[in-house]
Amino acid sequence: FIPTEDGLNDIDCERFPLATGYADVLGALSALYGEEQEYRTVVLDSLDWLERLILAEVCAKRGVESIEDIGYGKGYVFALTQWREVIEGLDALRNDRGMQVILIAHAAIEKFANPETDTYDRYVPRLQKHASALVQEWCDEVLFATYRVHTRQTDEGFARKRVQGIGTGERIVRTTERPAHVAKNRLNLPDEIPLDYRVYAAFVRGENPLAAIDTETTPTTTPEQEGA
Repeated sequence: FIPTEDGLNDIDCERFPLATGYADVLGALSALYGEEQEYRTVVLDSLDWLERLILAEVCAKRGVESIEDIGYGKGYVFALTQWREVIEGLDALRNDRGMQVILIAHAAIEKFANPETDTYDRYVPRLQKHASALVQEWCDEVLFATYRVHTRQTDEGFARKRVQGIGTGERIVRTTERPAHVAKNRLNLPDEIPLDYRVYAAFVRGENPLAAIDTETTPTTTPEQEGA
């Protein structure tokens, strides 16, 4: 893991020290590329906290306190230089070292002005739009992890209705874009799969995903053990 936010304290995993500056992230990528190591997966957690480090780097180079001080929208365009440096480093790990790359981002809700319909809300990565577009274009898969939820409407009388969200806590992954969220995949995945790495890895290898989650016969595996 290359952590840019402090959220791995209760997770047993190999990780670099918390990145507190943009140079720390580049240093971690360089170490993975140049040093002897047998890791097969690198996880950058998370992109939206990495964006804070990138914007701080841009501000430091431009001698300003806020990205908005550079000029309307210009700072975010300048930041694409740093984003491309990170992507180049990840590309090198994937292509030259054979590593699987996983990028984690939190979700945000944005207004989407669809030219064919009325404007509606959808989930997107919590990144500035230019950075989000760049990262999504580079990724082979953009997967939206969420909980399965449905709603129930009850009549409270006097023409009042109450809508209640209901869920079981079941975690799922959406793999294709829908009005409610962005997503894509180049693996011909089903529109929805369980949030279980074993299932994803089975699809990648062309195996039976149901067998992958048979916990009585299949031990739990990690991304490093599976590879993809």
